[in-house]
Amino acid sequence: MTSFSTPTRSLPRPFSRRHALRSAAAAAAVVVAGLVPFTGALAQATDYPNKPVRIIVGFPAGTGPDIVARLLAQRLSEGWGNQGVIVDNKPGAGGLIAAGEAARAAPDGYTLMLGETGQLSIAPSSYNKLPYDPAKDFVAVSQVVTADFVLLVNPQKVPSRNVKDFVTWTQQQKGLFLATFGAGTPGHFGAFMFGDAVKLKPEPVHYKNTSDALGGLFSGDVQGVFATVGLGAPQVKAGKLAALGTTGATRSPMLPDVPTIKEQGYANLEFSSWFGIVAPARTPPEIVARLHADIVKAVQSPEGKAKMEEAGFRVTGTSPQEFARTIAADTVTWGKAVAATGFKAD
Repeated sequence: MTSFSTPTRSLPRPFSRRHALRSAAAAAAVVVAGLVPFTGALAQATDYPNKPVRIIVGFPAGTGPDIVARLLAQRLSEGWGNQGVIVDNKPGAGGLIAAGEAARAAPDGYTLMLGETGQLSIAPSSYNKLPYDPAKDFVAVSQVVTADFVLLVNPQKVPSRNVKDFVTWTQQQKGLFLATFGAGTPGHFGAFMFGDAVKLKPEPVHYKNTSDALGGLFSGDVQGVFATVGLGAPQVKAGKLAALGTTGATRSPMLPDVPTIKEQGYANLEFSSWFGIVAPARTPPEIVARLHADIVKAVQSPEGKAKMEEAGFRVTGTSPQEFARTIAADTVTWGKAVAATGFKAD
């Protein structure tokens, strides 16, 4: 096993106010990057869709983005008279391969991407060179769901059952080793946010996938991991892992008895991930508006919302403008974490 360690320091320092505002302004451009009408756009929107729509996902089957994309595809297809909606998994490079392909697709509404925090808000800071520009190559359509994280430990290896006890116990060990599902992911930088909040230096141990990371937790090679609530809750309910705290602003409906980390005295520690639909730049605004309306209808319907929540997600269904503001704000927030670690993926 190999581990990756980088220096950490207080998170707010690396970005100046001017830098933060410039980053936010650049990321906000995602909302207008593709809203340039062209002749015939309205006509295209009135009968849209009239052929199968493809949703590109940058992660393997069974992962959080894939689950959300398939649930959304099913609901959209039903709403479109069973018009085909294809989920096209293009895993690799932390979602960069998929994002590059989606950015080059025709801006006609028939190729979309289920984007996530890493691809659109973290990658601009963690990579010197990307095969796409999040602020210029995409137009925001709708944030579909939010995913909180939960700090998991192996109850057979770690005696702690809350964050404060975990911090005290960790201080008596040789170090704080936290698994991640890959370098450059929200869980990776979330580990550093946690370390900054509890005044410890984490040692992230990067695994290729979720099963390997959980394997490291079960074997005792690492002491904890930040996993999405949807992934962690079944393990907690089965008694295989213990949940010490969640990272959202409020408790997760899937783990209502688990307090947030903020509740436990760490007021500045709050982070989550999100998944949302983006389209290639210059997609007609009429089609973007139609997509947004249909997505919101799909995920806010009683059945659609219930299925998303059962999978561990909070349904959002925001407007294109709101989603673009979220991307912009998170570009700044996660950029601070990336800069504090000194991490570069390339």
